[in-house]
Amino acid sequence: MSSREVVVLNVGGVRFVTRASTLQQFPESRLAQMLNDDDWEFKLVNGEFFVDRDGTLFSYIMDFLRTLQVSLPTDFSDYQRLQREAEFYGLYPLADLLSQEHLLKPRLEILEVQFSLQEMQAFFRILGSCSATIEALAEQITVFTGQQSGQGCNRPFPSQKPLVPLPLERPSHHDMVFLCGTEYSAGDQFVARYVSIKPDNKKLINGTNVLGLLLDTLLKDGFSLISTRTVISEEKVECYTFERMKRAAGLTIMVNQTPGSSGVAQARRSQVQKGK
Repeated sequence: MSSREVVVLNVGGVRFVTRASTLQQFPESRLAQMLNDDDWEFKLVNGEFFVDRDGTLFSYIMDFLRTLQVSLPTDFSDYQRLQREAEFYGLYPLADLLSQEHLLKPRLEILEVQFSLQEMQAFFRILGSCSATIEALAEQITVFTGQQSGQGCNRPFPSQKPLVPLPLERPSHHDMVFLCGTEYSAGDQFVARYVSIKPDNKKLINGTNVLGLLLDTLLKDGFSLISTRTVISEEKVECYTFERMKRAAGLTIMVNQTPGSSGVAQARRSQVQKGK
């Protein structure tokens, strides 16, 4: 029976079809022993292994066996129940990972956009609780600068000189600062700053238009606008606060296992970093 290539399991009425090699990822688990008729909890009925357990939670266990990763929905909450199921099946590396619930739970992410207008320029500051999000936005936003004459300052693009990209100001890992618009330089020359936001890629000089595109970009990226307010100081600053639920960096955890090992696996947090 252990040589069967395809195995059918009926877990609490939910049917699963998989390879025997998948169930044997952890040789000392009850799922691996089941293939050798070594576990009385699993009854062979009409060619299917039946076990009276939770079929919905078993789908996450099957995903773990197939990928050797823990990947759970952002709204998942049954960590303790899934841990008990993992212990029942003898999948102790999975149970150990699930016991680290603080690593697996999604986190609430807060982001604020500050916007102010001064004469012909608009100032932006973006602050976020997650530095990775700020880093990603910094890669989406590009500021271009160029000179143009006073007679051509209303043109959509300066014609005298090519636009040059400018680095964004990054006061810390959690914020960025940039501006757009025009400012007087010398003679009849003006310095113009345009903002481009991927994937739109249009070069905008009007601060209100840039603000609208920025807010729309955040909404499309899964953020929800939860509040707006105006700060009255020397400058009138409009503040837009967003939030979203984001998976923690440890939500996907890779398990390194040597073929034929006893099931005691070394777990590590799987993190995706730019350039690696």
